[in-house]
Amino acid sequence: MIKEIFTPLTDNIIAELKVGEMVHITGEIYTARDAAHSRLMDMVALGEEMPFEFKGNIVFYAGPSPAKPDQVMGSIGPTTAGRMDLYSPTLIKRGLKAMIGKGLRTDEVRKTIKAHRGVYFAGVGGVAALMSQSIKAVDVVAFEDLGTEAIRKLTVQKLPVIVAIDSKGDCVYDDR
Repeated sequence: MIKEIFTPLTDNIIAELKVGEMVHITGEIYTARDAAHSRLMDMVALGEEMPFEFKGNIVFYAGPSPAKPDQVMGSIGPTTAGRMDLYSPTLIKRGLKAMIGKGLRTDEVRKTIKAHRGVYFAGVGGVAALMSQSIKAVDVVAFEDLGTEAIRKLTVQKLPVIVAIDSKGDCVYDDR
């Protein structure tokens, strides 16, 4: 059974998610990759306001390809989450509730997810064209000069993901 969840995420929604569960996300989420994360950390260090509210929100580690004339967005798939592990604990502590990427996370990220009752979703690599069909609207919200790595607000409908690390710290990648 696929569970459908809606953004913004609440602690109650997150607490119900179990590692390995298939989930469809509907609502607004944000994209951010390496360059955007680096800039976000600079903003944190300077005490500047973030370009979007982290509380209850999801960051999708992705950079979309250009849209064809009849599309809202081109292909969009998850990038390797480990590249954001240097930045993730700080953003989680500032209220970020969920991330979408692919691959393992460090022990520090996993512990921070557990301590702050967050969740990490894995997107399945190789399904970028399928995932793009879930995107209903897109707006650049920060760092437009970064091109595909700009932060975008996406309106998604039934974006398919898997719970990779749940709020208890259980991880789909652990040996069972």
